Amino acid sequence: MTMDGHQPLALPSFGVQRNLREKITQTLRAAVISGELRAGEVHSAPSLAAQFGVSATPVREAMLDLVKEGLIDTVRNKGFRVTEPSEKDLDDLSELRALIEVPTVRRLAETGVDPAVIAELRPLALGIERAAAEHDLIAHVATDMQFHLRLLEQAGNPHLVETVRALRARSRIYGLRSLAERDELIPSSAEHAELLDLIEARDAAGAEALMDRHIRHVRGIWAR
Repeated sequence: MTMDGHQPLALPSFGVQRNLREKITQTLRAAVISGELRAGEVHSAPSLAAQFGVSATPVREAMLDLVKEGLIDTVRNKGFRVTEPSEKDLDDLSELRALIEVPTVRRLAETGVDPAVIAELRPLALGIERAAAEHDLIAHVATDMQFHLRLLEQAGNPHLVETVRALRARSRIYGLRSLAERDELIPSSAEHAELLDLIEARDAAGAEALMDRHIRHVRGIWAR
């Protein structure tokens, strides 16, 4: 048990690294989205810092970043509590993501993506599949976020990327742990490599359909 009274999370130990605050922010964001940090639970910066193997300062700073994103709230003299969006909130977020990401992916397939970027994205696609197979939900969500945002960057619109980043950060993927334990995450994880194949082949209709199906998993299979 941690000092907060929770079961220890599967958090990586960072030690001393550059960009530590950013790495911790990314990891905690993924822990919230994946449900590993559960809604309603209160966590203190010192407790999480002990699991990361770092001082409390960068963890507290990272958690304040997540407060600004609306993922957690501060609890006076106790720490931070994970917020819980409503079902309507999650439906609305998924709808907005589809309105932005689906046509953008189609346009990328139509115009083409630099082969060097495709080559850069393929290890990320494999990393998503590997994390699913190893039931590493935090790595799965973090790598998935990295993959999709890097792909969307190719549209050349930084405002679009930041909007999708915010929408994804405010989402929740409930039931991810049980799906992973039944190896039901692996098929949807493989869609990332398939998406790259479709974009590389300039199959705009195929890429559009796959991206639409991929987003629906969040509010369909994964939400049950």
